[in-house]
Amino acid sequence: MNDSITFIDLFAGIGGMRLGFESAGARCVFTSEWDEYSQKTYRANFPGSEIAGDITKVDAAEIPDHDVLLAGFPCQPFSLAGVSKKNSLGRPHGFACETQGTLFFDVARIIDTKRPRAFLLENVRNLLSHDKGKTFRVIRQTLEELGYDIHWRVLDGRHFVPQHRERIFIAGFREAANFDWTDPAPAARPALRDILEPGPVPEKYVLSDKLWNYLQAYAEKHRAKGNGFGCSVFGPDDVARTLSARYYKDGSEILIRRGEGQNPRRLTPRECARLMGYPESFGIPVSDTRAYKQFGNSVVVPLIGYAARLMVACLRGETAGARPFAGQGRLW
Repeated sequence: MNDSITFIDLFAGIGGMRLGFESAGARCVFTSEWDEYSQKTYRANFPGSEIAGDITKVDAAEIPDHDVLLAGFPCQPFSLAGVSKKNSLGRPHGFACETQGTLFFDVARIIDTKRPRAFLLENVRNLLSHDKGKTFRVIRQTLEELGYDIHWRVLDGRHFVPQHRERIFIAGFREAANFDWTDPAPAARPALRDILEPGPVPEKYVLSDKLWNYLQAYAEKHRAKGNGFGCSVFGPDDVARTLSARYYKDGSEILIRRGEGQNPRRLTPRECARLMGYPESFGIPVSDTRAYKQFGNSVVVPLIGYAARLMVACLRGETAGARPFAGQGRLW
């Protein structure tokens, strides 16, 4: 469509944010991702995509014009510069001295150069408290200094998938926007049974006696100390904890209960894909270890689709409301 909203996909991972915005009718015009294994998965699912590598090496002026910038950037600490230092350096924008050396700096310089109509930044909830709140303060001040109207909110992927996954979303608009992070209104509340394989899985996903005994002993040790560390076992009617990039190590944060007297098992990579809201057609061309890392680092696709629908409607001067969007819910 000639009138479609265009976007760029920075720190693209395996394309979760892209899938979400494409579900809202938007079109990708540029991708950047440095990890070669994530690039492999991205290319397998978005054939023909050209992927720029290290974003720090990309000249912002060479990035295509776009309506929306997407970035799930890594969280790094900033060295907060004083006002007097900024003034002495003659900086037109504080980000040039406050964020240099962090990956957020590259997001800011691209926004500053390309002036997109809007952007969506995604990060872990702890961004709000990171470095005693200084990190988020610098981010917010930087984006406002660049002239954008900022709207942020913590949203839980639980609205769309059977996983508690809280993330902060920062939407920015070049012009003052009548934008509201309305609460998601899913048609159903998913449970793990919605993403689990209906039958037995390969034995390699079942925990060995040695590993299961270790995890139980580890959990008991910390329980005795009053700590909350340990493994978590879930049934089909439950909602899981947050899937992390370390899941490949032992799967301890999300173990699936099996029959009486049987050791629990890990999720399969395909189940992890479903847990993140990826469609069944999404290809997994990498090893299990790489797949666990990739899905653990990814976004909840239908939650991004929800955000995309709100933002696209705002850019088009429409009212999105809190209705379930097309395709919301189970995607496979």
